[in-house]
Amino acid sequence: MLRKFASLLVLLFGVTLVFGVMGSTSAQSKELPDFTDLVEKQGAAVVNISTTQIIQNTQVFPNIPEDDPFYEFFRRFAPQMPRERESQSLGSGFIISADGYIMTNAHVVDSADKITVRLTDKREFRAKVIGADRRTDVALLKIEAAGLPKITVGDPDKLKVGEWVVAIGSPFGFDNSVTAGIISAKGRSLPQDNFVPFIQTDVAINPGNSGGPLFNMDEEVVGINSQIYTRSGGSMGLSFAIPIDVAMQVVDQLRTSGKVTRGRIGVTIQELTQELAESFGLSKPNGALVSNVEKNAPADKAGIEASDVILKFDGKPVINSSDLPRMVAAVKPGTRVVVELWRKGKSKQVTVEVAAMPEDAKLARSAKQPSGNTGEMIARLGIAVSELSADQLHELQVGGGLLVEDVKGSAARAAGLHQGDVLLAIGNVPIRSLAQLNELLKQVPKGRNVALLVRRGDNASYIAIKLDEK
Repeated sequence: MLRKFASLLVLLFGVTLVFGVMGSTSAQSKELPDFTDLVEKQGAAVVNISTTQIIQNTQVFPNIPEDDPFYEFFRRFAPQMPRERESQSLGSGFIISADGYIMTNAHVVDSADKITVRLTDKREFRAKVIGADRRTDVALLKIEAAGLPKITVGDPDKLKVGEWVVAIGSPFGFDNSVTAGIISAKGRSLPQDNFVPFIQTDVAINPGNSGGPLFNMDEEVVGINSQIYTRSGGSMGLSFAIPIDVAMQVVDQLRTSGKVTRGRIGVTIQELTQELAESFGLSKPNGALVSNVEKNAPADKAGIEASDVILKFDGKPVINSSDLPRMVAAVKPGTRVVVELWRKGKSKQVTVEVAAMPEDAKLARSAKQPSGNTGEMIARLGIAVSELSADQLHELQVGGGLLVEDVKGSAARAAGLHQGDVLLAIGNVPIRSLAQLNELLKQVPKGRNVALLVRRGDNASYIAIKLDEK
C-alpha cells in the first residue's frame, strides 16, 4: 500500500512538472512579439529619400591654389578638371498626411539641390522642403500626391523602458528594412542637443535609417530615428530617436510659417551636483544652477541672479538642468511665466516675460591667459591667486575677481580648477579682493564644500571645492 501511494505521488509530480513546463513554454511564446501585422499595415507609409547636392569646385586643379607659381602652367597644359560635381546621399522619412506631407531629419535634406521621395510601390516624386529646424533635426517635406498611406502618431510619454519598438527605414539604401529592439532609456540629453529629450533604444540603426519612424507595439510612431553612437560607423546598440510629440510641435510651426520660434530668458545654467547643492543649502541636487545672467535679458529684468537655483518653471519642477532649456523653448515669446528660485537658503518666486530666441548664437571670445605672476597662496583652497589689473577688469568686463596663477591643492585640481581661471564669486557673494576672499573663507566650517563661480574664457560656471580642514 505504501509503495502504491509513493508511485502515485511520483506520477502526480511528473504530470504537474510536464504541464508546468508546457505552461511556461506557452507563456514565453505568447510574450515574444510578432511584428508582421505592424509591418504590413504601416510599412507603406515609410519612404526612401535620396538627395543630390551640386558642389562647386573652387580650384581648377586639386591642391593647387590660384596664387601658386605653377598654377598658370597647369591651367594651360594639363587636362581641365570639372568645375562642379554631384554629391548624393540617402535617408528615410514617413508620411504624416494623405496629401503628401513627409517628416524626416533636417540633416537628411540639408543643402540638397534635389530631393527625390520613393514610395514602397516604386513611385517617385520630387519633394519640396517646407521648413527645417537644425536645433531639433526635424524637417518637413511636401510631394504632390493624394490618397497616400499615413502613420498614426503615438504618445512617447507612455513608453516604458524595456518595451519593444520597431524601426523601418532604408539603411545603406536597402528600402523598407525592419529592425526591432527595446527602449533602453528615456529623456536622454546629448551634447549640443539641449532641446530634445531623446529616446534611447538598442534597435539596429545604420546610415540611411535617419529620418525613419520608430513604432511601438500599438502600431503608432513614437519617435524619429536620428542619431547613433558608434565607433565603427555601424550599429552598436546605441541609437537615439526624437520623441514624436517634440517633432510634431516643430512641424506644426514649420507648416504654418516655415520656421520655428522658441522662448529664451537669457541665463547660462549648469548641472547641480550633490556637493554644490550642499553648499547652497539644498538637500537634493534638483534644479538648474544659474552661473550667468545676460545683461538686460528677461531673467535680468525679473531679478534672477547668478547662484540662483531654478526649481520650477511655469509650475513644472526642474529635476535636471537639461530640463530647463526645453521648458523655456516651448513657451511662446511674450508669455509671462512664474519661476521658483532657491536663493540664500530660501525659496523665492519671480515673474519672467519670455523673449524670442535668436536664430544664430553669438561666438564666444577666446579664454583669458594667466599673467605669469606668482600670486598669493590661499591655503584653504590650495591655489595661488592675484588681483586683476584695471586693464584685465576692462577686458573681461567684470567689476572684480581674482586670477588663478597656480593650482596646488588636490581638491582644487579634482574640482577642475585651472591656471588662468578667474574667481568671480563665492556662493552668491562677488569677490572683490584677496582680503575679502580670506574673510569669507574664515566663515566656512572645516570640511565643508564651497561653491566658487569660475570664469573660463566667456563661460562662467560654479564648481564645488572641499575646504582644507587644517
